[in-house]
Amino acid sequence: MSTIQNQVADGEITREMLLRPLDFALLDELTEGRNLGANLHMLVDASSPYTLERLSQLADYGLVRRVGPNENAGLYEITPLGEAALAHREEYGEVDDFEALIEDAVDE
Repeated sequence: MSTIQNQVADGEITREMLLRPLDFALLDELTEGRNLGANLHMLVDASSPYTLERLSQLADYGLVRRVGPNENAGLYEITPLGEAALAHREEYGEVDDFEALIEDAVDE
């Protein structure tokens, strides 16, 4: 199953940000500060491969970023966009364009 839902509108393919409950748990843990994927999977009680897959997807969405001198070391931090996603998590699934909502929140 793809984590990004593709929609065709006026001949253009658009990508919709699809988040899972685990994603919000990961973002919530990262509000405490930078952390390693290896630690995060234990904190959110999920398998390591699935946690790392979701962290990679969150990085693609711009909600977290890989940090450190070696970005492949597995150290992550939340971004302002990720903080906005957390602040608006109750609206996820209720609004037509969650990504636009959180981008607008960051721009304010």
